This record gives sequence, structure tokens and C-alpha cells, in this order.
Amino acid sequence: MLKQSLCLLRGVSPSERGQVWRFLFGMFPCSSTALERPLLQEQLAVRYQVMKRKWQQLLPACVRLRLNGTDAELVAAVKYYEQSKKKSQELCHDQSEEVQERLSFLELQAQVLFERVTFDLEELQEAIRIIDKDVPRTDRDLGYYLGEGSGNLLVLRQILITYAAFHPEVSYAQGMNDLCSRFLEVLDSEVDTYWSFSCYMEKFSRDFRADGLHRKIELEAELLKELDPQLHAHLVTDNMDRLTFCHRWLLLGFQREFEHSEALRLFEILSCDHLELISQQVDRARYRERLAHKHSLEDKPAPEPQGINTAFTFELFICAAVLLEHRDTLLMCRNEVQLIQFTSSLQGTLDLNSILEKAEGLFYNYCKRSAWDHLNGHCRTRKSKEDQFIHQLRNLFS
Repeated sequence: MLKQSLCLLRGVSPSERGQVWRFLFGMFPCSSTALERPLLQEQLAVRYQVMKRKWQQLLPACVRLRLNGTDAELVAAVKYYEQSKKKSQELCHDQSEEVQERLSFLELQAQVLFERVTFDLEELQEAIRIIDKDVPRTDRDLGYYLGEGSGNLLVLRQILITYAAFHPEVSYAQGMNDLCSRFLEVLDSEVDTYWSFSCYMEKFSRDFRADGLHRKIELEAELLKELDPQLHAHLVTDNMDRLTFCHRWLLLGFQREFEHSEALRLFEILSCDHLELISQQVDRARYRERLAHKHSLEDKPAPEPQGINTAFTFELFICAAVLLEHRDTLLMCRNEVQLIQFTSSLQGTLDLNSILEKAEGLFYNYCKRSAWDHLNGHCRTRKSKEDQFIHQLRNLFS
């Protein structure tokens, strides 16, 4: 299986990464065959083009990025993008009659599918305004976005606008450009990036809302209290303001804290859900145990002691590992400014293998301790019932 083939520490080979990500992030079903995938890819390509054309026809003034004349690289990016688009259109004209007929049928299907979709044009225009501010600042130091590759910034813009148009409940929030740029770099395909990014956002879109931000910080604070009460007391205030510096790490999967190729590897590891799946299996086993216990007793069973908190996903342990790795420095921070300076100083400096090893150790010890506490709770409950039974016997014969 795909998830089993992803080694927790090594990720996947860079040469295979693009193909693996198409499965990992749900663009291709794992059960699909080599014959089915090209047809599926063709269908998704046509759907994406119909979706993109729909918002472009409604907002023709937003089709082109409004250029800042002082950004020469961005002006060149538009030129490269237009050239690339022209080449793609020429390739389409060279297709056989059979292929063109098939694509025409798929386009008709897509038009019917999206016919009833309506847009809140005011909200979409606001999303485009923010996207146009964020895209030019996206990963401009990476080779994929340098030189002629700068045209990929315009591809990224099209993907983000199309996503915002067809997902109004999420729309666009700052940080999505950095996340989506990672997909585009690896997949090197506008269509495949859109669908893979959309699948990813189905699970993690809440992280880009205010309640999602607060929830993640709340969980990280709760975990840190379990692992290191002293550091937790130093960093966390009642409203948790002082731990918000961790949110960018969690939101973008530590994109800037590790060297670029290592950050991609970590993103794969976090996206495998390996520890979350194990936690869910444990939770199901405990549920079956509780069910059997309930049927075996006539009276209402006593409430169980709390076991493993399955909301503690592995990324939270990664974050905790980074904090504990720099514990002494953090304990010397006295205000928000010093915490932000500390966060900035870590960019590109962390060693992934060391952090992974520490995070897995923290996770293992947490699960072991929680399981031990859970078993002890069962023993105490059982002993309490035995003591109650003996006390009742004594009352009968006294």
C-alpha cells in the first residue's frame, strides 16, 4: 500500500515524488489502474478548464494580474506565462479528431455539472485582491520560480483564484499561496496541483480559519503541559497569546524551518496520517472493549479514566520537539518580541532527522504513559468493586 511504502524517516525518492503525491493527496484513487488514470486525468483537466473559464468570463478584468511596474521580475513572469499558454493552445490544435470529440463530450459534461454554480462576485474580488498581493511574494528564491520559471507564479494565481471561486466557504486566506506553491513545484502541473491541493484542503481548510488557529494552539499548549509543565507555564498565558508564534509552523508544515528538500520530506511524513491511523485503531479497540464490558455487567459501568488523546496529531509532537530542543533559550524569553526573534532565527536551521527522532520518542513515551495510566485506572476500579463486595459480606455476617 502507498502509505506503507512511505518510510517515516526517508519520505520518498525525489524522482518519484510527483507520482506518489498524486496518490497521497487523493487525485488518483489507490485502487485505480494504469489504464484508468490517463482517462481520469483527462476528465479532471477538462473540468478544471471549464471552472477557470467560468470565473474568467464573469470577471474579465481579473484575468490578468495588475502589474507593479517597479517589479521587473513580475513583468517578465507575465511574458513567460503568456508564451507558455500559447504553446499549450497550439498543442491542443494538433490533437486527433477522436481525441477532440472525446474532449468535447467531457467539456459538455463539465458545463452541465457547473452550470448552477453561482459566485458572490464581491467576495471573490476581495479574495483576488489578497491573492494578487500574496502571489508575487511566494517562494521567489526557489529555482522553480526563477527566470522563465517565474511564469509559474501566474499559474499559481490561476489555481488559487479557481479554488476560491468554487470553495466560497473557505475562499482564500493568507498562507494558502505558500502551501499551494509546494504542490505546484512537485507536481509541475496546473491541473494536477488544483485537484491535489483541493483534496488536501478538504481535510485541513479549518486550519485557515480563526477557530482552527485557536484550536491548534490550544492543543499544542495542552500537549506541552503534559510534556513539560515548567516550559508550558512560562510560555502560555490564560488566553494563550504567547504560543501563537507556533501557528505558522503548524499551518504550513514547518515549510521555512527546515532546508527546502527536508521540508518537503516532512510534509510527506505528516500527510501519511500514520500515527493518527494508529491512534484511531487503538480508539476502536478501546470502544469494542467498552462495549463488551457494558454487556457483561448488569449495573452501569463506572466512567473510564481518560486514555490517549487522539487529537494530539504527530505535527503537534514535532512542534513540541522543536520547543523542547530550544528549551533553555525559550525560558530566557521575556516578551512576545523575543519569542518572534527566536522563531525567525530558526528558519532553515533545524535538523529534520534529529527532530523526528525526538518527536517519535515523545509520542512513544506519551502513549506508553497514557496506556499505563489507563490500565492502572482499570485496576483501581476493579479493586474498588472487590472492596465494596467484601464490605457487603462483612455487613451480612456482622
